[in-house]
Amino acid sequence: MRSVTRNFLLGMAAVVVLLLALGALPGFLKSGDPYYLTATPVENETVASGSPNTSVANASAVAAANLSERRYPYTMAALDNATADATGQSNAYYRGPVGLKGAFTHSPFDELDALTQQFTAATDGGGVVVRHDGSLYRLAVTQQV
Repeated sequence: MRSVTRNFLLGMAAVVVLLLALGALPGFLKSGDPYYLTATPVENETVASGSPNTSVANASAVAAANLSERRYPYTMAALDNATADATGQSNAYYRGPVGLKGAFTHSPFDELDALTQQFTAATDGGGVVVRHDGSLYRLAVTQQV
């Protein structure tokens, strides 16, 4: 094999390895403040900031049974950790100081945005109302320092 061809193939292999590492590495970085997706139990009749909003509570809440655990891991973790009396919380997501990580990793922000766009009738003041195991929960991203 000619040296030019060999150098080209080695360069391409290095670029592929670098891109694979760049895609996997941000998921392991734990810099910045942690963010969590929280599932807070809400009353059936008081969803929007304490005011009656029965349309969201009874008709428009997202059915958690229809959500995929592979697509919504933060959502499902928060709902699995929640009870009718206690708030559930997902695993921590570290946003990072520069913001480069968000382009390469899945985040609770992505999940909340996807649910908000798909189920606009279930949105409630920056969160989404979800029905899980017969209870209603308000999903929102929270930051804990």
